[in-house]
Amino acid sequence: MILPLYSALVRPHLEYCVQLWSPQHKKDMDVLEWVQRRAMKIIRGLEYLSCEDRLRELGLLSLEKKMLQGDLIAAFQYLKGAYRKDGEGLFTRLCSDRTRGNSSKLKEGRFRLDIRKKFFTIRVVKHWNRFPREAVDAPSLEAFKARSDGALSNLV
Repeated sequence: MILPLYSALVRPHLEYCVQLWSPQHKKDMDVLEWVQRRAMKIIRGLEYLSCEDRLRELGLLSLEKKMLQGDLIAAFQYLKGAYRKDGEGLFTRLCSDRTRGNSSKLKEGRFRLDIRKKFFTIRVVKHWNRFPREAVDAPSLEAFKARSDGALSNLV
């Protein structure tokens, strides 16, 4: 009973607009993760498992991985042309003939200020370039979501 209530009432508040405000400090992310850990401890039979084991048992991703998945989905939509007018120059594709990794790597920008490292376009490039070819070359958003679930367990 707790899991459906948590999934319907609490988790949407924790995930609301994270692509825009994305927690920049570890302490902010820890506060959000604490809410999830507390809710998972309430479920009977899972009290003595570690947080990762509880999430795996329930088929959930940690909030950090869920936020990364949201970032990658948004990047996939931009790169596939879903936001053609607004996302014109959002990412720069890397021209390379290397066969290792996925075929659509993105160029990582270099900045003098550390604050720019937390921007969406910078935050997602490192993970996108390490993402497997099967997920990046998915024909549709639904296929990308399905393929990214498996890849996220190895990514972070």
